[in-house]
Amino acid sequence: MELSSEAEELERKEILKDYKQLFRLLRPRMQAGDDKRVRRAFEMAVEAHRHQRRKSGEPYIHHPIAVAKITCGDIGLGVNSVICALLHDTVEDTDVTIDDIKKEFGPVIAKIIDGLTKISKISDQTESIQAENYRKILLTLSDDIRVILIKLADRLHNMRTLNDVSKKNQLKISSETLYLYAPLAHRFGLYSIKSEMEDLAMKYLEPEKYKEIARLLDETKKERTRFINDFVKPLQDEMDRIGIKARVFGRPKSISSIAHKMKKKGVSFDDVYDKFAIRIIIDAPPEKEKADCWQAYSIVTDKYTPQPNRLRDWLSHPKANGYESLHTTVMGPGGNFVEVQIRSERMDEIAEKGLAAHYKYKENNTAQKQVHTAEEAIETWLMQVREFLKNPETNPVEFINDFKLELYNKEIYVFTPKGEMRVLPVGATTLDFAYAIHTNVGDQTIGAKVNNKLVPISFKLSNGDQVEIITSKKQKPTEDWINIVTTSRARQKIKNSLKEEKKKIAEHGKEIVERKLSHLKCSLTNENINVLCQFYKSPSSLDLFYDIGRETITLNNIKQLKVVGGNLEIPKIEKEKKEEVFEAPKSNFSNNSELVIFGESSSQFPYELAKCCSPIPGDDIMGFISINGVIKIHRTGCNNIINLASRYGYRIIKTSWTSKAAPSFLTTIKLNGLDHIGIMNKLTHIISQEMKLNMQSISLESIDGMFEGIIKIYVKDNNQLNKLMEKLNATEGIHQVIREEF
Repeated sequence: MELSSEAEELERKEILKDYKQLFRLLRPRMQAGDDKRVRRAFEMAVEAHRHQRRKSGEPYIHHPIAVAKITCGDIGLGVNSVICALLHDTVEDTDVTIDDIKKEFGPVIAKIIDGLTKISKISDQTESIQAENYRKILLTLSDDIRVILIKLADRLHNMRTLNDVSKKNQLKISSETLYLYAPLAHRFGLYSIKSEMEDLAMKYLEPEKYKEIARLLDETKKERTRFINDFVKPLQDEMDRIGIKARVFGRPKSISSIAHKMKKKGVSFDDVYDKFAIRIIIDAPPEKEKADCWQAYSIVTDKYTPQPNRLRDWLSHPKANGYESLHTTVMGPGGNFVEVQIRSERMDEIAEKGLAAHYKYKENNTAQKQVHTAEEAIETWLMQVREFLKNPETNPVEFINDFKLELYNKEIYVFTPKGEMRVLPVGATTLDFAYAIHTNVGDQTIGAKVNNKLVPISFKLSNGDQVEIITSKKQKPTEDWINIVTTSRARQKIKNSLKEEKKKIAEHGKEIVERKLSHLKCSLTNENINVLCQFYKSPSSLDLFYDIGRETITLNNIKQLKVVGGNLEIPKIEKEKKEEVFEAPKSNFSNNSELVIFGESSSQFPYELAKCCSPIPGDDIMGFISINGVIKIHRTGCNNIINLASRYGYRIIKTSWTSKAAPSFLTTIKLNGLDHIGIMNKLTHIISQEMKLNMQSISLESIDGMFEGIIKIYVKDNNQLNKLMEKLNATEGIHQVIREEF
């Protein structure tokens, strides 16, 4: 695309303006000579990307500058990381080489950019390849944590500019972000980045719900602001009076967080009480931080009545990612519950910028203990991740599934008999604890003493438990242990031990096969092993030898095989010919139904509506090509399709409803309210008489004067469903009506 000289000059000025904003952000972290290095990186990036443009049409260089801004401003990294962010796409997309970068900026920056380049080359052809790419991303933890942090910045900017890509890529990238990147940001303590990623993903995966919550938040903003001001003023006045330097303010919860709460609790927007949180940020030296935080807590609970079971003390025991704060929920003006978060300026910076912020406080001796504890916990976790990833036998798909579960896990703190603390996820068992101590301890565990009481290996631990593991050298892991543990470390160690045991038994089975074949004057060749696997219906040679070694397969019938020139052959069995009758697969929907694939006629594609989320016309949907070629249609916010899209992005297909007359679609609504005589008649009258709809089933259960009900009903689209729900909601005695979530 040829540009006029005026347009080129305007673009050049915009690029320089963008760079100057980055430079101002970075200036406080610069030392002598850093300005020249950053300028050189900028110039190199501008030159390398000079002919490239983004999907929006703007010069490509704006992307690396934006990534550098996030790296510096949102994450809090320094000069070297900003240089890497500016150059992160040069090796992959331009003629610049790693050697060029090494000569110009040294080996450390070259190594980080090399890591970023490796994890950018994603080729999602199969699930295992996609999982292997996620594994590559995590493998960079072994080299330099900054690779992951810059990658998170890169992904955040891509999410911010997702409007410019195709619908299919919007769905795929959003699903990947929810599947791995947002949980990683959470694990590193980058809560603001995690929340923004989740909000942006929801914007594309569930656009209608996103817009609705955004609209409701905007409509209630004045009311919310007034409530926050009334709540905050007495707290601020009291802290000013006694001399505590603090900022007290309200902060809205993210749209995705509110949506998650609505889904989890089964409530409407109006019934979500914590749409915002009150923050108290205290300006205190490190030696006074905890005392001032507890004093602020005392002021809050003097002014407002606390919920005793809602105190969360992360001052005494910071989270594994270093998060420190006091959380409590109190009854505010007008009988509304409010969450209050109390922490110091240092703690708040760590809460916002996560892992990177720790290094800023390393030199401060008085804060050394808190920082050391947080760093130690993070490093222990990273060490475990590295250990798993470097195991060549780790199945990438299994690992990613196990690993992802741990990213959001809440934590408990348990202790060894000597008082050493271990951080484990909620629900962890004594067996998890044993593997957290050492692999050999885990493999030999036969029981434990928790708080001096004898318990089994499946016993679930609680916060503050003291655990002593009982071992026996005769003990070995068994298959059922995998269902006992909750941590990926323990699960992987058990699988590795079982594999080793399986290999030993398989070696014995292999010797048996070798002896048997020698009697038949055959050798143990790959061809003969394949024939044996086929004959005994074993999925692999390892499974075959293992089953023979433990005598679940005997070789008594091996003589049924033919031996031709030292090779085994399965004799052909003549089958009686029968006339085959082909029956076309049944489908609930005709070829002229509402669903259509963009760019093609729906009649050319077999498809089914996913039962997990039951989409109906009007819902935002996406298609997934299953193994048998049938396209499964899901609602875009369905957890199943998010996981599938993140792992099999190449099998996602754009889908949309046509505007033709639709058949009826089955959906489910849940409702509750006050139980009284005639409620069933009222419900059925609205559905059958007023709305003229057919029901598949209706069930109501009454408990202590309240009822809960589930209605399965056929509707044409979500407009018809919403109209029905409005009528039901307006009925006397009905408290709440919601569509069943996925």
